[in-house]
Amino acid sequence: MRWGRMNNESPLILTLRLDAALGARFERERRQHFPPKRNLIPAHLTLFHALPGSEEPGIIRHLRALADETPPLPLRVSGFRFLGRGVAYEIESPALLTLRGSLAQHWKPWLTPQDAQGFRPHVTVQNKVEPEAARSLLQHLQAGFEPIDGSGTGLLLWRYLGGPWELAAEFSFPSDRT
Repeated sequence: MRWGRMNNESPLILTLRLDAALGARFERERRQHFPPKRNLIPAHLTLFHALPGSEEPGIIRHLRALADETPPLPLRVSGFRFLGRGVAYEIESPALLTLRGSLAQHWKPWLTPQDAQGFRPHVTVQNKVEPEAARSLLQHLQAGFEPIDGSGTGLLLWRYLGGPWELAAEFSFPSDRT
């Protein structure tokens, strides 16, 4: 686990760490298709968008215990989601849905409306572009697409800093530890 500096005012964002190959693919595509001035964070699969920064110590304790007993999560990149002004890859994973559901139940009093609504896992590789550009990228990516298998290898807790994010803590699932 790595630690950043603590800031109780900043909301916390929880993402799933992807295996190296899948993460690199999404990061390459994000750099290629996301407007550079808006691409302030790495490619990611968000589990929660805004957890309370004031609860960071307890959140870290809970995630450390959870990660200790969670094997890598099988993922399937199954297709695409048109975002209107961007494109995301859709991710299928019953194990991820179970993990996220458990966390949502545990943190229910803290959840924002966005985090309390249904969870549809995805990784955005383009956003904040004109709809025509998004449609064009979607058609390009769909041509010859075949599902991709990968895994979630841990959890990353971030502090939202008004645009960029700062890594607060990292939790590896057991078989991913070195």
